[in-house]
Amino acid sequence: MAEHNDLGREGEIIAVNYLRENGYSITEKNWRYHELELDIIAKKDDMLIVFEVKTRRNNYFMEPEASVTKAKQKQILKGANAYISYKNLNMEVRFDIISIILNEGEYEINHIEDAFSAVS
Repeated sequence: MAEHNDLGREGEIIAVNYLRENGYSITEKNWRYHELELDIIAKKDDMLIVFEVKTRRNNYFMEPEASVTKAKQKQILKGANAYISYKNLNMEVRFDIISIILNEGEYEINHIEDAFSAVS
């Protein structure tokens, strides 16, 4: 598997551990619907939160969260709508980004709550 896939998987493990430590209940990891994928879906305080996880070795060119473009946000929104419909849920939804700089076993995590909305 490509190194960037390994880095992404390692970042998602860090993100899941961080979220659990902060009171989130993980309901799905890497949930797929056709070509769409949602990295992490969790619940907290009667809210469904969809997380996009971005992991990089450094931030020389841009912060990891900057790679969540409008086009990527639209894909996440489509995936979230599919998930909500599939699970027949009726609850408030929030979209967060977990940005991780991971280098030589040490990491820096940035949790951006309400990073974008369904009307972005």
